[in-house]
Amino acid sequence: MLRKRQSMKRKTSKKLLIELADVFGEIRAGKVESAVFEDKQIYILDNAVAYVRDANGLYPYLRAEKVDTLPKVVVDMGAIRFVCNGADVMAPGITEMDAFEAGALVVIRDMTHGKALAVGKAKKSSAEIEASRKGKVIQNLHYVGDKLWNAV
Repeated sequence: MLRKRQSMKRKTSKKLLIELADVFGEIRAGKVESAVFEDKQIYILDNAVAYVRDANGLYPYLRAEKVDTLPKVVVDMGAIRFVCNGADVMAPGITEMDAFEAGALVVIRDMTHGKALAVGKAKKSSAEIEASRKGKVIQNLHYVGDKLWNAV
């Protein structure tokens, strides 16, 4: 359950929207609210949960439309169960991916339906992943079925 949901002051919300625009491109919102969930700060734009900030930084909520603008990483069917239980993505489980740099936010999708399974942060660039094809390459930040997903 989200706690301490409240409208943000105009100055604070403007600052947040500028920060979001720097990372995710243009963002428009009439009403900006914030809430708390466990150790995460949740940002609600026009009554829809849109962004999350925690120790890992700022990233989009999995059901938010900005997830579709992130570079995608497609995983094979064997990796889905692990990703949906919070495991980091291993290079051998990746079947295709867009180009991205190390540290970039990515959306992890299944290969059959292309559904978003998780939002993650790349530990290596797509070129490095392609070259080595081993080890943990994407840190899982937020996934289908996690506590945040079930709370909203």
